[in-house]
Amino acid sequence: MTSTRSVRVGPIQIGGGAPITVQSMASTDTRDVAATVAQIRAIEDAGCDLIRVAVPDMEAAEALGPIKSQIPIPLIADIHFDYRLALAAAQQGVDKLRINPGNLAKPEHVEAVAATAKERGIPIRIGVNAGSVPEKIRAKHEKDGDAQEQLAAAMVETALGHAELLERLDFTDIVVSLKAFDLRSTWLANRLFREVRDYPLHLGITEAGLPPSGIARSAIGIAALLREGIGETIRVSLTGDPVLQVRIGREILSSLELGGAGITLVTCPTCGRCEIDLAGLAHSVEDKLRPIDRDLRRERRSLRVAVMGCVVNGPGEARDADVGVAGGASRGVVFVQGKPVGTFAEGKLADALVDAVQNFLKHD
Repeated sequence: MTSTRSVRVGPIQIGGGAPITVQSMASTDTRDVAATVAQIRAIEDAGCDLIRVAVPDMEAAEALGPIKSQIPIPLIADIHFDYRLALAAAQQGVDKLRINPGNLAKPEHVEAVAATAKERGIPIRIGVNAGSVPEKIRAKHEKDGDAQEQLAAAMVETALGHAELLERLDFTDIVVSLKAFDLRSTWLANRLFREVRDYPLHLGITEAGLPPSGIARSAIGIAALLREGIGETIRVSLTGDPVLQVRIGREILSSLELGGAGITLVTCPTCGRCEIDLAGLAHSVEDKLRPIDRDLRRERRSLRVAVMGCVVNGPGEARDADVGVAGGASRGVVFVQGKPVGTFAEGKLADALVDAVQNFLKHD
């Protein structure tokens, strides 16, 4: 993977060879501190590394300090147009700003934000979505290639323009995102940008939609770039619960073997050979393992757990995992590092598997 500049967001490093991080955005009203804190804790519990909140007005900006004091992960303020909100967010102690310098009204406003961010060690993410590219820049590229190539070029020019505003102020603690709903435009834009700047890239497919279509679109769009070594942090933008966004983001990294930590759960699709409630067992195991998964992610440790439903592929997959179970007729065999450790009735399989995981980790 190509190394980029390193940007530090609180205790989290983005870029510079650091593990890829997963981000999300709270959907609560930021002015409601209690509701926002509660949601952020649930999002963090799902595996989120950094969280962003909307800052539409000064009341929301003033809520950032109380929110930050009650959450375990870095806080990012999402701000548009009003530079005073960025200054207030910085004073409240946020760890990062999401703000486009080109959207601020005057050069002195950009200078004030950059100076405050630099003084406090707060990085800035320049976020360019396809829908926010200025028409004047779009028009410049109308004859260059097909529509997707034109859009990608316009997005990159917009991002570079924003970056250059900050660079002229000697501010380079920057992360960049270039997002579109259309996958190819997103791919082209990120590839083009990486050719000319080494700032860390925040990947995502904007307004990806509802599950399951939004999950598929996001996974394909993000994974394609990650496989090319492009991208240092990701956000899955689904309509709905941000907890699901984080879980999908984690699964993308796990599937590419880029996650670096946590539990990878292997389960079979079930078929007519299955003689146990495999789906129920898998969901029960997933729920029971969630606290262990959280602890492993924090410790940067990995574990593979298999929940299989029949005697055809089950024993092999269960043996290949660190800990696994292969189901049979209303019962199943638990394996640890390929060796059977016991046979249990179906109703006791979930607890037996979790016990085996805990014992394995104690001696690993």
